Amino acid sequence: MPGLAAGARLKSTVCTTEIMIISASEDDLEITCGGAEMTDGGDANEGSVDPGFAEGTALGKRYISADGEFEVLCVKPGDGSLALGGIALKVKDAKKLPKTD
Repeated sequence: MPGLAAGARLKSTVCTTEIMIISASEDDLEITCGGAEMTDGGDANEGSVDPGFAEGTALGKRYISADGEFEVLCVKPGDGSLALGGIALKVKDAKKLPKTD
């Protein structure tokens, strides 16, 4: 999907998942949810979630690509899992805070 920029919101076409782009590279990328390409509009539930991409998304979690250059925030959870170019995105680990003993 060309034109992915920070702040853009995308919706899944196969479940209720909605995301907001936090950071993206200049490349043309295909972001999918539940095995189907996401869109900036349109109706959800136009198909079914691919069993290979059915781990789900969690509200408020950040998902990143393996190289860390692509990051999204889940603003509405759903049954499909996110992938970039067919490679699953992983949940970003929270930063550890220093102890304040």
